[in-house]
Amino acid sequence: MDFQHQSFIFPILASLILLWSICRWNHHKRNGMKNPPPSPPTLPIIGNLHQLGSLPHQNLRILARKHGPIMLLHFGSVPVLVISSADAAREITRTHDLTFASRPLQKVSKKISYNGKDVAFAPYGDYWRRAKSIFVLRLLSSRRVQSYRSIREEETALLVKKIRECSGMVNLSKMFTEFTNDGVCRSAFGRKYSSSENGRRFLELVGELSEVVGAVCVGEFIPWLSWIDRVRGFDERVDRVARELDEFLEGVIKERIGNQEERGENFLDILLEISNDDASIDRDGIKGLLLDAFAAGTDTTSIVLEWAMTELLRHPAVMEKLQIEVREIADENGEITDNALERMHYLKAVIKEILRLHPPLPLLVPRVARKDVEIKGYDVLAGTLVVVNVWAISRDPVSWDEPEKFRPERFLNSSIDFKGLCFEFLPFGAGRRVCPGITFAVATIELLLANIVQKFNWKLPDGAEGKDMEMLEKPGITVHRGVPLLAVASLSK
Repeated sequence: MDFQHQSFIFPILASLILLWSICRWNHHKRNGMKNPPPSPPTLPIIGNLHQLGSLPHQNLRILARKHGPIMLLHFGSVPVLVISSADAAREITRTHDLTFASRPLQKVSKKISYNGKDVAFAPYGDYWRRAKSIFVLRLLSSRRVQSYRSIREEETALLVKKIRECSGMVNLSKMFTEFTNDGVCRSAFGRKYSSSENGRRFLELVGELSEVVGAVCVGEFIPWLSWIDRVRGFDERVDRVARELDEFLEGVIKERIGNQEERGENFLDILLEISNDDASIDRDGIKGLLLDAFAAGTDTTSIVLEWAMTELLRHPAVMEKLQIEVREIADENGEITDNALERMHYLKAVIKEILRLHPPLPLLVPRVARKDVEIKGYDVLAGTLVVVNVWAISRDPVSWDEPEKFRPERFLNSSIDFKGLCFEFLPFGAGRRVCPGITFAVATIELLLANIVQKFNWKLPDGAEGKDMEMLEKPGITVHRGVPLLAVASLSK
């Protein structure tokens, strides 16, 4: 969540504290709960919102260390269960997966998901099951991901060419964003849009989308203070982002329908074909699913690449070991084939370690309890939001040896994977709500990372050392570096 507006919101809330009694607050929140999970003290009206800070995943871990891995908070009038251990995550994503299989369709997510006509935010039900099956079986199956190999190769070659043509510093953060945007555009729409003004605006809007989804919507948690969202311009911003995204997607769809000769095997063409036979996937459904694919496929992938190069620059010995592996396994022409990638075990270990230390969505997307349920002896009421802090879980010393250290070797000769079956390691979630784009994202990350460490040697600008690197995180639902990653590339011999 992005709490950049706290300086405006919380003084207003603080001035209203006397309007609400603490006794009434606590009685209201615990009504009907015989044995509620441990909770930190709440303030009237705002509950625990003041304890989240600009990086909630970090602050929630601090609270969990004191109150436990199953912890109940209150965001305004909304009860929120925070999960911070592998054992607790198993309860949510496997033991009681069906109970927690739905999403809270709130004001922002409702507007940008076409009233839940996507996969990420749709409530659990028939439509969500149908949409999820389209992603798994038609858009992102193993065969389909393999068919996009040529796109990944071409976009990787273009990025390598850009790096070669740069003199001096390379802004890797910017390059990774452009790379993932172009690759996903080609897979989703059949062409790039980054060269047009309209397309560049679309990419900016996707960035804004991540910001508004992660921002605090006061009215969502404290309905009688929803006027604050209007006064601070938040409601207007959400409306504008949703409207402009819809206009772009509508234009792309009309253009494709009007040009039958350009039909191919991209997401849009597949969805148009499906919609001819399935009335549940209407025009809004197509746009919702396209937006899911684009937003999830670009931001999260670029974040992993950004943090991967950050950690490799911080740890030159790991960088050297990875370069040796990649350069030895690449074919005689220096090409990195799928067969070569399968044999790059240290590369896979490096990527897993990045996903452990820097999961792109540290709190995943919230779930909601569909009915009253007991979790490890604690009562959880229907309607409770559930936040799984995978960032805290992947740094839990109960599950990991030296959890704060970047040590890819921990994954060599290990069966631990990120596909949702190892609950100490859930960067893509687990259960019914596991991310359907794992194969697509990992294929992109592996190919690009292998190529840029194979073809270039890397160092920090101005003789800086890895231990001096800035490691602050940028607030948001996804977590980028706080500052762009700059590095100096030289051709390998």
